[in-house]
Amino acid sequence: MAYFKHESAYVDEPCEIGEGTKIWHFSHVQSGAKIGQKCILGQNVNVANNVTIGNFVKIQNNVSVYEGVVLEDYVFCGPSMVFTNISDPRSKYPQVGKEFYKPTLVKEGASLGANSTIVCGHTIGRFAFIGAGAVVTKDIPDFALVVGNPARIAGWMSEAGRKLSFDKDGFAFCEKAQKRYKLENNLVREVA
Repeated sequence: MAYFKHESAYVDEPCEIGEGTKIWHFSHVQSGAKIGQKCILGQNVNVANNVTIGNFVKIQNNVSVYEGVVLEDYVFCGPSMVFTNISDPRSKYPQVGKEFYKPTLVKEGASLGANSTIVCGHTIGRFAFIGAGAVVTKDIPDFALVVGNPARIAGWMSEAGRKLSFDKDGFAFCEKAQKRYKLENNLVREVA
């Protein structure tokens, strides 16, 4: 086994788990899941059937990643944050199976703060930063910092997680990432 699994964790077969990944106390990886290399699944994490998780993903305690969710490389899921996969759940009218699930895509390097909620059917852009407790009800652009309920853009973040300050020409530089950014038409992109 090229990954670590705590003795209290369950890993159903078949699934794929990359080298160097660590699965901690009371976690459960369900069949069909694909988890990349060097990921960390904290205590009490559930990865549902057929979920895809990239490399170097960190999922903190008490997070369930439901079928229909895709996490790209370097995504951070804060403690007790929430994903959904059905927009109109009713116990009396169960909707079981992937044909009912609305897909959620979390792109490379995005951070989802503690106790945030990602309503299904949306895309979280590259290096976006979802504040603690925010409720995401729409697509979030690359590099956006969003807070509140419903989540709204409150600023912009660099790839390294530093808040960006733009000059009068719409440019910002992040010392930590050593990268330059341009704000144009209320969207941010990396520039040379």
